[in-house]
Amino acid sequence: MRKSEVLAAEAVSCLNKALCHLKDIWEEIGIPEDQRLQRTNVVKNHIKSLLEMMIKEEESLKKRLISSIQSCRTEMEKLYLELQMPVFEEETGISMLQQEKNIRTQLEALMKEKTQRMQQLKELLEQDQDLCDLLCSTPYGLAPDSAPTPEQLESFSQHIANQNAEKARRYAEFMDLKRQIIVYMGELEHVPETSFEKDVVCEDEDSFCLSRDNITSLKLLVCQLEERKAENEAMCEAHREKIQRLWDRLDVPQEEREAFNEHMVTSRKRNLEALQAEVQRLEELKLLNIHNVTDAIRSEIAVFWEKCFFSIDQRQSFSPYFSEDFTEDLLSLHDAEIQRLKEHYEDHKELFDGVHQWEDSWRLFLQLEKKATDPTRFTNRGGNLLKEEKQRSELHKSLPKLEKKLKAQIDTWESEQDREFLVNGEKFMQYVEEQWELHRIEKEKEKQERHLKKSKQTEEDMLYGTAVRTPTKRRLLGPQTPNKSRKGPASRTPVGGKPPNPRLLGCNKENEALLKGSPLSGALTTPASPQRHHSIASVASTYSEFVRDLVNTESVQSSETCPRPLTPRSSTTS
Repeated sequence: MRKSEVLAAEAVSCLNKALCHLKDIWEEIGIPEDQRLQRTNVVKNHIKSLLEMMIKEEESLKKRLISSIQSCRTEMEKLYLELQMPVFEEETGISMLQQEKNIRTQLEALMKEKTQRMQQLKELLEQDQDLCDLLCSTPYGLAPDSAPTPEQLESFSQHIANQNAEKARRYAEFMDLKRQIIVYMGELEHVPETSFEKDVVCEDEDSFCLSRDNITSLKLLVCQLEERKAENEAMCEAHREKIQRLWDRLDVPQEEREAFNEHMVTSRKRNLEALQAEVQRLEELKLLNIHNVTDAIRSEIAVFWEKCFFSIDQRQSFSPYFSEDFTEDLLSLHDAEIQRLKEHYEDHKELFDGVHQWEDSWRLFLQLEKKATDPTRFTNRGGNLLKEEKQRSELHKSLPKLEKKLKAQIDTWESEQDREFLVNGEKFMQYVEEQWELHRIEKEKEKQERHLKKSKQTEEDMLYGTAVRTPTKRRLLGPQTPNKSRKGPASRTPVGGKPPNPRLLGCNKENEALLKGSPLSGALTTPASPQRHHSIASVASTYSEFVRDLVNTESVQSSETCPRPLTPRSSTTS
């Protein structure tokens, strides 16, 4: 049996004992039967009323439990739907009281979860509102009176983190732009005028609205200040160039220039004003010295004419250059012309530099070609001969390449400009071809002259028998040893006992002096005779021809010095 049943049986037993005890008391007292019935009925009613009251209270408890269970279930359903959580599964086979307790415990957990979410949402909404006010952005969009899901809270938290990162980025950008603005305003000596400029420069950084529009406005302000600074620098630079030109033209003393050096470096507002004042002063001074200034500009114009390869006709087309009526209008025409020439030179600088390079290379090539025919080049022991030959060979290869490059540039320029590119009034490539042709003609002429001179010398040798023994290459390049000097060729008495020909003896004496150490370079105290000048080096145009003539001359020297029939040989073509 349950304890409650045992207690109920005991209660019934107690009630029976109580009634028996009352009955015994009533009998001892002698209470009549009718009064006994009355008293027993009172006891019964009292006990019945007490039990009914107790039952009523327990019934009320049962109803309250049922109502609580129902209300908790209803509230739980709402919370499950609002919090988007899975429905709680109730246990089966439990008492009503345990069921109510379980449901109530689950409901309290759901309400706690909702409270936490709402608190977190409130904090995020406050942060979002602050960021929206600072960044002038749109709120995230979660309703403040409904519980968000964990995913919504996570997304909202990520949004807040992104907004904070954007805030930090914009703040750093704002500080950088503000620093630039302050620097530019300081350089331009500009005082903030608009309310926006005052907010940027004068107000606290934390109170500045970091909206996209404000950041864009800051960038625009920086660009405007940069443009103003660039304009100031350009104006200052233009004034400096003009001042420098005017100083040079007016021969301003160096002391006066150095006193103005401060404004020739920086480009602040006061420097610009000082430069403008100096330009105005020099312009006024220039008008008082028109003659000298015009001459100075004419010197500049002449320099640019040379740089731009202007022809005589092009130079004469600027008639004011030759005018002697020095007026302000004439000076203005010269200023405009020098400016035009500078622009023309800068526009075609690459071509002009290429032409100058070709001319320098061509000039060097002609010098090396001339040196190649110089007899004294073989006496140089410093290795310059090989260097010059190598340099001449390189120029012979590089000049055509440079001409090809210039031709391509000129063709491109002419197609773009729709006019001819002239150098000294002539098409450059035509001028180049003429130079090569003149060089070829000159070389041919020199070769013919060498052949003619060689033939003439050979005829004289045949006629007078004065073939000269040419020293060896080693004797030409190095000093002669005194104790190894060779004897000159002995004169030979002709057959028949006739005395020697005086001209022949004179020639032999000169040859003898030459072989005894007379310098080949021609550094003699007396003028040399035609026979005296006869040597391989004087007719050789290249090193290879010198070697060939040297071998041939050695064969000639092995013969007798007296006149005898000789077959003239043709000179080797260089």
